[in-house]
Amino acid sequence: MVDASRHGREEGDPAPFAADRARLAADRADTLARTAALRRDFDAIVAANALVAVDDEHDPEGASTAFERAHVAALIARAHEHLAELDEALERLERGEYGQCERCGQTIPPERLEIRPAATTCVRCAQPDRRRPPRPA
Repeated sequence: MVDASRHGREEGDPAPFAADRARLAADRADTLARTAALRRDFDAIVAANALVAVDDEHDPEGASTAFERAHVAALIARAHEHLAELDEALERLERGEYGQCERCGQTIPPERLEIRPAATTCVRCAQPDRRRPPRPA
């Protein structure tokens, strides 16, 4: 369990945690809405292509349609990844570990959490180390 006072919270004071929970819930709701809109876009692209015989190789519009479909699919996948990150952040909040850097254990600044509610690292640990190769994705 993390010392609540390290995060600017008094022991037993649920208000800051409620604000964190609300910020995560709002981000989650926005992401769900964005995912639904992207799915509608994807379905519309597929439906539009079903109405015509599209030969991607020979149709001048085929390549751009394929790109558009792949682009929207990638945006949907990223939205699903973000939902998983938000769910993990909510789990950390329940365990009392929200706002603690997973690498160094220091407090993640509240300003960073306002911008990236699902952040798992402090600013220093999030910066790439130029002496090391980047972590594999």
